[in-house]
This record gives sequence, structure tokens and C-alpha cells, in this order.
Amino acid sequence: MAFESAKAMLGEAVLKQGLRYLASNPEKNLVNLVKWGEAVAREESHKKYARTWAEMFSDEKNNWRNFAIRLIRQTSPKVREKLGVNFFVNAGILYPARQREAEKKYGIHVPWALLIDPTGKCNLRCKGCWAAEYDRTQDMDYATLDRVLTEAEDLGIHFIVVSGGEPTVRMDDLISLASKHNESVFHVFTNGTLLTKEAAKKFAELGNVTFAISLEGFEESTDARRGKGVFQKIMAAMDNLREAGIVFGFSATYTRANTEEIASDRFIDLMIEKGCVLGWLFTYVPVGGGADLEYMATPEQRAYMYRQVQRWRKEKPIFVADFWNDGPAVGGCIAGGRNYFHINAMGDVEPCAFVHYANVNIKNTTLVEALKCPLFKAYQANQPFNENLMRPCPIIDNPEKLEKIVNETGAYPTQKNGVTATELCRPLYGYAEAWGKVADKIWAEMKESSLASSVAGDMGER
Repeated sequence: MAFESAKAMLGEAVLKQGLRYLASNPEKNLVNLVKWGEAVAREESHKKYARTWAEMFSDEKNNWRNFAIRLIRQTSPKVREKLGVNFFVNAGILYPARQREAEKKYGIHVPWALLIDPTGKCNLRCKGCWAAEYDRTQDMDYATLDRVLTEAEDLGIHFIVVSGGEPTVRMDDLISLASKHNESVFHVFTNGTLLTKEAAKKFAELGNVTFAISLEGFEESTDARRGKGVFQKIMAAMDNLREAGIVFGFSATYTRANTEEIASDRFIDLMIEKGCVLGWLFTYVPVGGGADLEYMATPEQRAYMYRQVQRWRKEKPIFVADFWNDGPAVGGCIAGGRNYFHINAMGDVEPCAFVHYANVNIKNTTLVEALKCPLFKAYQANQPFNENLMRPCPIIDNPEKLEKIVNETGAYPTQKNGVTATELCRPLYGYAEAWGKVADKIWAEMKESSLASSVAGDMGER
């Protein structure tokens, strides 16, 4: 339905022609295409984004212009056109209207993305894996996966994030689902070890699948956590995806042991050289297997990562996001159905990949009913969890909030070890207090900088 609506508004051929026009000379045509995007956008917020992008792309020295040109040149025509339709039209231009329609019809908040695990199985055993305490023998049956994706698309959700376990151990099912639900973008978190040249070619033919490959830094650090030889397999997987013209990036968890390594220019330059156009940064959260508070990045390391990412955005042609330190950019925590939620391989509907508690199981209910669960309502009622958006997380930044919400909504633990919210959260109070002191200083600097920019803008207008 979304694709038919897009064709009615823009015309599939017109959109694809615009992308081909862009690819023929991105340096020359980039600004014109963005201005065209402003003209066809329905939402004022989308028009504002387009104006901002046009201004940035007009500056030949702007890093985001360099990033956009690199992305266009590296991506195959099939992938570029398919993602252009699915991401910018189905998950972009058409999403707000369909979201409002569904919310009015069902009395729920419709998030932008869905994170789902087709399997709990994995071919690796990584230290501190967030999913290690799930039942790792479980697969979600194909019929349930297909039903959930159909229900999500009916609500207007067209950005599907896939994790696990290792999703590519069900390669055929993953390809089948992406083919059947070809109006959506699939973003797959993977260890990369099974992404052969043949697999990359199949995904390139589909055009609507992107990847984030997990690693811990360079070879020694990656193999220490993931197993000997894994780093070289990841490098080969990146080569395979780049040669196939697929959009991909890296995913890295920074800990007390590797923060400086991941935050180094040498590491980010290697990722760019290998073809990554995006990078997801996670700070280690002590959930799952072998949870260890001493493995967490220190508050000072977390602040260092924040400042490095801010600098990279001005200098490096890659999009890097930090799910904790970017709280100010997205209004705090995005989980609990606000912008996304998680369904594990057993079917439990969780607020977040790291919050292993649920009220309902998707095998016994619809997606609409799941989004009405008490846990999600309590999450959204308490967001943002802190007025300082550098302290967005209810687990490690505001653990007292998560403990209260889980206990009051009667949510059950979804890990095999049955850890309670109190058992999870109480040990984190000290970390939250320590990070709070550092984060409050950063937040004050941000507010002061924002005020200064506002004053300077006002003076300029006079």
C-alpha cells in the first residue's frame, strides 16, 4: 500500500530517474535533487530537513556533502534506487500521515522502527554478549516473522532492524522475508562471518537490505572477544559487501578495555577505507552473559567518546551515532515504542534490546495489542527519563526509573537466569551517579553553546 501511494504521489519512474540524475554527477546534481525533495515533501519538518541539507551540500568543504557523494558513488544502481524508495518515501515522506492514521484508529503510539530477532542461535560466543542469557536454542517461526512484519507495515513501519543471535544463520529465511516485504528497509546487525561473496550478491539483487557488522576495534581486540580469526573474516565480509554495492557499516561496543581504540582516528579511517558509510556505537551495558560492571567504560571514557564523535562529524565522511551520547539529538531514550521496540526470538515484546522484561509475547497477540502493553505505556509516560539528555538511559543512567517501571507494571524477566529489575538496577546506582556528574558538565556546556549561538543569530538578523 505504501509503495502504491508513493507511486501515486511521485511516480516510481520519476523517483528513480531523479536518483539516476544524481548518480550521473553527484557533485553537480546533489543540491538540485534535495531542492526537488523539498518541493514534494508533505510534512513541514521534512521540508525543513531538505532546506538544511541543501545549505550543507552547497558548501563544497562541508563534510556531509563529502559523505553523501561517497555514499552515492559506492552504492550499486539497484541498491540506490530501492533504498531511495523504501527509506526516503515509505519510511520517510509517507510515514507521518500513516502513523497519525494508525494512532487515531487504534489508540496507540506507532514507532518508526521495529527490532526483531529471527533466532537466538549464534555461531560465536562473545564475552559479555547482551543476548547470551536468552534461550539460544530458539528460532522464531517463519509464519510469525512474516505476520509481524505485515502488521508493522500496515501501521506504517517500514524500517526493520534485525538482530539475534546471528540473523545470517537463517540466511534463506532472511532473504525470503526481505524479498516478500520489499517495500521496507532491512537493517541487519551481524557478526559478518557468513557474508560470503555469493550471499552479498543475493542481497544486492534484493536492494533493500543493509548491514552493520560488529567488531571490537582492531584484530587483537576483536579476536579476544569474538574468537581467533574473526577479524579477518569481518574484513573479508566488508570487501564482499562493498564490491556488491551494498550499504553497510560497523557496530562497536566500547568498554573499559577498548574505548580509546574504537575512538581513534586510525580505527575510523580503517572503517571508511573498508567501505563503511555508517557506524553504530554502543557503550557496554551489564546485561546478558557474564554481566560485569568493571567491563563498563568509565564516565571519563564515555565523555571522551562523545567528543571524538562530535569531531568526526565535522571531519570524516561517515555517519556515526552513539546510542547513549546522542540522547540530545533524539530527545532522550527512544525505546519502549517511542521510536522503536524489540521482539526477541522467543517472541517476548521488550522496550529495548538491553531491557529484558516484557508483559506480552507476540505469539499470543497482535502488534497493535503489544504496543498497548503497560510496560510501554509506563516507558512513554516517563520519557525523557532525565532532563539532562546526556543521561538518557533508564538502565545505566537512571536505574531507579527502570526498577520502578518494571516492578509497577508486573513485567516478567525474559532471560533464562530470571534476573529481577532490582537485581539488575541496584548495582548500577553508583555508576549512574558518577556519570551524572560528568554528564551535567557536558550538558551545561551544550546549553551555554546553544544560547551563545542563538544570541549570535539574533544579532546577525539585526
